[in-house]
Amino acid sequence: MSPLLIFLSFLAYTILVFLITWVTARKADNDSFFIGNKHSPWPVVAYGMIGASLSGVTFMSVPGVVEATGFKYFGLVIGFVLGYVVIATVLLPLYYRLNLTSIYTYLEKRFGFWSYKTGAFFFLLSRTVIASFRMFLVVNVLQFFVFNAWGVPFIVTVSIFILLILLYTFKGGIKTIIWTDALQTTFMLAAVVVALHLICKEMGLSFGGLVQQVSHSKYSTLLEVDWHARDFFLKQLLSGAFIAIAMTGLDQEMMQKNLSCRNLRDAQKNMFSFSIILVFVNLLFLFLGGALFLFATQKGITLPANTDDVFPVISINHLGPLAGLVFVIGLISAAYPSADGALTSLTTTVSIDFIGLDKKENLTELQKRRYRYLIHVSFALLLLGMIVVFNAINDRAVIDKLYTVVGYTYGPLLGLFSFGLFTKRRVRDKWVPWVALISPLMCYFLSEYSRQLFSGYTFGFELLIVNGAISFLGMWLLSYPAKEKMLPF
Repeated sequence: MSPLLIFLSFLAYTILVFLITWVTARKADNDSFFIGNKHSPWPVVAYGMIGASLSGVTFMSVPGVVEATGFKYFGLVIGFVLGYVVIATVLLPLYYRLNLTSIYTYLEKRFGFWSYKTGAFFFLLSRTVIASFRMFLVVNVLQFFVFNAWGVPFIVTVSIFILLILLYTFKGGIKTIIWTDALQTTFMLAAVVVALHLICKEMGLSFGGLVQQVSHSKYSTLLEVDWHARDFFLKQLLSGAFIAIAMTGLDQEMMQKNLSCRNLRDAQKNMFSFSIILVFVNLLFLFLGGALFLFATQKGITLPANTDDVFPVISINHLGPLAGLVFVIGLISAAYPSADGALTSLTTTVSIDFIGLDKKENLTELQKRRYRYLIHVSFALLLLGMIVVFNAINDRAVIDKLYTVVGYTYGPLLGLFSFGLFTKRRVRDKWVPWVALISPLMCYFLSEYSRQLFSGYTFGFELLIVNGAISFLGMWLLSYPAKEKMLPF
């Protein structure tokens, strides 16, 4: 594919996004930005959350990890479903009962000022890093295939993307994003389906024949039975459940979409349907990974050293212009939601949790909007800086980086919310930030020296569980029995 064709695809998709923005944001206000006026249709939210959950990370990295680990990632996916059930039956009822705009307001009601600010801060840290990783991944591919050929510096490419995302989320916020997420999901899935169709054609196989070849190959290994291994099945299952709870249920970006539904029942229908569909979508991506490596072996294709690049290289260079075109549009559609939801949720957290715009009755709607605009632009600049930094230090698979970061930064959130939900004790609120700081440091030590300390055991994604447990224990040590009657949280 020529760089010009790729650029025109990017331009066409961008125009489509701005058309959606124009339709959805014409009468938007602050309430539209934060919670979509509580009118978001749940089927659209559920469909869009598939793409938002997968993002460019799954789109690029999951097919690549099949080479080293086969289908073992699927254990994590099954764990996700367990986590989503907890979100739908425990967390969503809590958030709706308290009528929250920011989910971290719960921590103030339950513990106090410092716990509240600690939870909101750890979300800001987590989401900023993760959004930067996700956007870096997809923009880096477009830089390689398009903008390098035109001599455009990486920082200019990223700046263009950030500016476009800023413009289309500026007014509509979550009201716009639920529809652009649905668009993203459509193009990401289309890229996978087209690629599989063309692989079958090139290899002279029916789809059933391709399924048979992948299932009999080394790439289809599903379970790791060695408990020492990072991807031991039980560890994957438990880790997946807690990753889902942390990254979705305790994450303002993902919960903001759920809270924009008309009522709790709609939000729960969204979560249950989304979780079921997500299992099959992830399985499809894993199957694609196996198909890509079998295709490369049959055709004698030299694959890139970084497995994240396998899908783009084969789609663009070896499957013809149609596959390349659909892949690029899918990649572009993944680039936008990697940052748009983050920008909106980060703006919401600072606006509600740190500035308290919703409580400033002395400000007019216009003044509140101006504050929100300033925060929105500031986070756009921060994401730009983070992506440039990651471009300078990129040296390992992005999906591994993503969940490593999650293990350290979402752990304290997991501990805070768990302690609030499953105990009736009060805490010495001013010491909570220290617990949230010490817990990740202890986890880092355990991760570095686990082989020596635990007879060869290697921590994987279950480090998130350990982090949450240490935070929970720290909260318990700071706690005391509640004298007054606890509110029904």
